[in-house]
Amino acid sequence: MNTKDILLESASGFMMPFEASEEEEVQVSLGFGEQTHPMTGERFHHRGVDFAAHDLPLFALATGTVVGVGTDAVHENYIITKYGKFEVKYGHVSEAYLTYGMPVTAGQQIARSGNFLHFEVSCEGQVLDPMEFLAMIYGNIAQLEAMGIKGHYRLANMGVKVQTDYDADQEELLQMMLRWLPVYMNDIRLGRYVPPARMEQSLRNIFAQSADRSYFFETIPNYGNPLGLSSRGAPLASKVQNLLIGDFLNYMALRHDTYLSTWGDDVKKNFVSRQQPTAM
Repeated sequence: MNTKDILLESASGFMMPFEASEEEEVQVSLGFGEQTHPMTGERFHHRGVDFAAHDLPLFALATGTVVGVGTDAVHENYIITKYGKFEVKYGHVSEAYLTYGMPVTAGQQIARSGNFLHFEVSCEGQVLDPMEFLAMIYGNIAQLEAMGIKGHYRLANMGVKVQTDYDADQEELLQMMLRWLPVYMNDIRLGRYVPPARMEQSLRNIFAQSADRSYFFETIPNYGNPLGLSSRGAPLASKVQNLLIGDFLNYMALRHDTYLSTWGDDVKKNFVSRQQPTAM
């Protein structure tokens, strides 16, 4: 089973299990699969990943429920959360803050790590590579960020406010994206939905003109700002986000007959076929 073929919906957004600064490199002390036990030297199958996360707050990853809290001989104190089909176990925690059956939302602190964190994931009883699962979570966060929607996991930005044509509908748009963005991305990946050619051409034009104007790499790039944009490049980010959000809304109209509630009949009628040329 591959997590890329499974969608995880979350009304509260998404969050990584613990926070690390941009300067920190997250250390894996023991990987997934066949490993050598650090104490006995024996080979064994490790069902999770151990992170060198000492005494850190641990967070819920999405909208879900606590389905287990206890102690066992292998993982000592643990807490298990369930998000849709996925169950996630946090082992070797120093303290769990919630009890069985309690609901959780993304970014809610549920425990604190001990000397390290054992992180284990299963889907409908089948054990998964936790790094693939975390890549999916991080991808969901990144997609929300790319659409101009702030996730719970803080990514660096360019230090300026990026405005879009949809700011007045931001709350409704956020809820719509949290519900449908994974489906939208999966439909693009599988070819079930193809963005309009004019949107792709507009993106090419924006980036070509921005390169001519030397908007890129004026600051040190990072994940939240991979092009190294400064405040001078804010119009570029706004135009790109307008196009991406517009395409998402185009998808919602075509595939799900769903529109922003503030749109009147005339806007709904013209939106899908409307040309939206973008000029710098």
